[in-house]
Amino acid sequence: MKNTKQMNLIENSFSKNPTYESVQDYLQRGFKCKDTLYTSLAINCGGNPWSPYEGDTNPLGPSSYYSSSNGKWAVSNTGFSVDAENHPYIVADDKSQFAKGINTEVYGTARCAPSSLRYYALCLHNGEYNVQLHFAEIVISNGMTFASLGRRIFDVYIQGTRRLKDFNIKDVAGGSYKVVIKNFTVNVTENYLEIHFFWAGKGTYEVPVKGTYGPLVSAIVISPNFKTNRTNKSNKGKIIGIVSGAVIALGLAVCLAFILFRKRNKTKSRSFEAKDNTELTDIDTISNMFSLEVIKKATDDFNPENKIGEGGFGAVFKGILPDGKMIAVKQMFPKSRQGNREFLNEVGTISAVQHPNLVELYGWCIEGKQLLLVYEYMENNSLARSLFGPEEFRVKLEWPERYNICLGVARGLAYLHEESRLRIIHRDIKATNILLDQHLNPKISDFGLAKLFDKEKTHVSTRVAGTIGYMAPEYALKGQLTEKADVYSFGVVVLEVVSGRTHTEKTLDEEMVYLLEWTWHLYEKKRLLDLVDVNLKCSNYSVEEVSRVINVGLLCTHGTPMLRPSMSTVIGRLEGKIEAHVSHSRPPYLGKQQVDMDREEPSSYTEILSLEGPSNTSSST
Repeated sequence: MKNTKQMNLIENSFSKNPTYESVQDYLQRGFKCKDTLYTSLAINCGGNPWSPYEGDTNPLGPSSYYSSSNGKWAVSNTGFSVDAENHPYIVADDKSQFAKGINTEVYGTARCAPSSLRYYALCLHNGEYNVQLHFAEIVISNGMTFASLGRRIFDVYIQGTRRLKDFNIKDVAGGSYKVVIKNFTVNVTENYLEIHFFWAGKGTYEVPVKGTYGPLVSAIVISPNFKTNRTNKSNKGKIIGIVSGAVIALGLAVCLAFILFRKRNKTKSRSFEAKDNTELTDIDTISNMFSLEVIKKATDDFNPENKIGEGGFGAVFKGILPDGKMIAVKQMFPKSRQGNREFLNEVGTISAVQHPNLVELYGWCIEGKQLLLVYEYMENNSLARSLFGPEEFRVKLEWPERYNICLGVARGLAYLHEESRLRIIHRDIKATNILLDQHLNPKISDFGLAKLFDKEKTHVSTRVAGTIGYMAPEYALKGQLTEKADVYSFGVVVLEVVSGRTHTEKTLDEEMVYLLEWTWHLYEKKRLLDLVDVNLKCSNYSVEEVSRVINVGLLCTHGTPMLRPSMSTVIGRLEGKIEAHVSHSRPPYLGKQQVDMDREEPSSYTEILSLEGPSNTSSST
């Protein structure tokens, strides 16, 4: 006979009806929330409260449950372990075997169960959420001892759908006492979320300890992938006044950023004091806002030893969050020329798009004079540093890695131009703004200059901003901006990747100083392979593939924007699915004209590069 008290997994505060025999029955038939709905949740499974995590230390007996006093979550387990009747189903690392920097407050304890373990996030707003599951094996040890012989294998279901099968923490992490974080996107439609860890009868039964062979989890973090309105009735009028015009038309966070900037610009105040940052704090959400205290702790109070870059926005520091996650923090200079506009622009733009080849923005911080952006950490820094930075920072990039970098950047741009819900022009594609992760996968960064582009318009006339050498002629000379400006910049980057040199190298012979002119010279002389980086010439690479990539670079830098390919076409050409045919005449802007000092507008590529006009030299994250 079922034990109703044990099977009903929600306390009387949630359900006073004894007819519900299981949490599924209760959630389907009688679950109702009060007025309070939540948008985020963090649980330190089996551990004490540790900001921002809620504690989960209540002992669970066989087939029992516990629900939090605040009504936000509940946990239950089922199964019975022989010789483990009094087991609290919480395990802890008592040997401190974690590496330095790993947060033992979170990973040093874990919740386990002999068979089935379920967590429920209750009273959530309906919408799309990101679910992070944190694991670390702290029972089965490393080495060749009896304690290392156990195997923990279980499945993970979210909202009833299996998301991980035969999951083995130790195997995935590469050993015990190492952290594994799994990310999932989940839709909540009935105000609750179920996460089910299920031992499916695989792995060891009694090794190394009886009663702990089932699933194990260290922490759960649930955060929304949507914007929430956390304002009260007293300031609704203010928000309605701000969120007007383009916000209502587009309904997107990036537009809110632009409107907030316009409002601030009217005040002509550049102070970043907290009392003057009301429009900046309007972009706050629970899941994305970091406290200055947390960031200072993560970066060791912005220790110069943690500094990994610097640019127009400010300095960039690496850091470690309390959960062990590596981050890169952009710290705005107090007198940065980019200011509030670029800060809001970057937050609004990159928060609205997600792609494997776009750097991920974890969040931001606005406190006092501090404006900070928190990004995922990219182990190999920027493509520029890897290719032509100081010798000690360079990364040996063989041809397969270089080809994959070109293809990855093309995919990221194709997403921005053609696939995302917004049509976005980056405006500052360059080697410095392409970051490389530990596997040398490229990710586009620095969206401070990005522009929204109405699909009905042929071009946008705007102030010129970007980096000299990567700017398309029609944009540099006339301020005419289309997505083809990004295509042009991509073409320059492609030629840099192949040649292993920057777009302008004044230490070389005169005819070789400007990379584009030199490439066309080699093309006309039928010596394209002379462009290939000398570091690759001793390697085995496909001549056909290298030639194809160079031709794509030449196509992308065509003088006429309409004759440049779209980024989706570029991908087809790089992959060899579409022929990369190049016109036999060099673009007019590469003509060898003399500089006329009385002429207001330059007409040749050499003149464009010599301009000391607006530029942006933002740092890599």
